[in-house]
Amino acid sequence: MNILVVDDSRTMRDLVSRELRKDGYEVETSEDGVEALERISDFLPAVIITDLNMPRMDGLQLTRALRARSDTKYVPIIFLTTETGDDLRRAAREAGATGWIVKPFDGPKLLAAVRRVSA
Repeated sequence: MNILVVDDSRTMRDLVSRELRKDGYEVETSEDGVEALERISDFLPAVIITDLNMPRMDGLQLTRALRARSDTKYVPIIFLTTETGDDLRRAAREAGATGWIVKPFDGPKLLAAVRRVSA
């Protein structure tokens, strides 16, 4: 299964990718929403994991853009962020997010969330 990881931190992209690849997933990464949208056509993901705060296009803008496209309208989107506020969680849900995980993440919880939204 293909997963796209979107985060402006190279370290975080590497950590998340490593965890997912250990579990057998194919992973591509992007450093922000703009790059993610450029990659989507070549690598149609089954799940997208995105940060909230990123330059050029943040996770909320990315989620809205993905929900507006026919090819990604129903792809599960999990936010992986340091943010914990209820208002931001609500905004993410309203934009179309499927799940929310707070950094630092726990590998088994991340994998469980991916399995849950892709089942």
